[in-house]
Amino acid sequence: MNSERASQPRRWWRWALEIAVIIAVVLLIRAWIARDLAQGPAPEFEAFLLDGTPVTLSEFADRPMLLHFWATWCPICRLEEGEIMRLSRSHPVLTVAMQSGSAAEVDEHLTERERELAVVNDPDGALARRYGVRAVPSTFIIDRDGQIVFRKQGYAPPLELRFRLWLARWL
Repeated sequence: MNSERASQPRRWWRWALEIAVIIAVVLLIRAWIARDLAQGPAPEFEAFLLDGTPVTLSEFADRPMLLHFWATWCPICRLEEGEIMRLSRSHPVLTVAMQSGSAAEVDEHLTERERELAVVNDPDGALARRYGVRAVPSTFIIDRDGQIVFRKQGYAPPLELRFRLWLARWL
């Protein structure tokens, strides 16, 4: 009986160690995947939204914003669209449709899926290259000073995005 009780704390320590190793591996993989994404000062740009409205990154300088690169042909991007749209109701969000065809094709995609987003079309990927984006989805959170404080390539869980935007606002 005593040996059973003595082995239980060891079992818990082993589980805790295994969980810590798994978390460390996941974080290292995420960092490796995002290694080429822009960091530090966010590259400034001038572009046009799908409706022809001019937009610059400096327009968002009053509070943290989300810059989200996506594509019409990307299944993970389609999975995230709804949450990105919901997020845009409470936070500044600018999205970039990378290599997704003409502005009319991107607009048709959004209309079919009933999505309303501020979208810059990047048909040749020039803006994406300035941010080091090679794959979509890629997401950046930029603070009010124009610094990239978070960057991620791949699916970004909605709660993580909201938490990071909140952190960028208060830190």
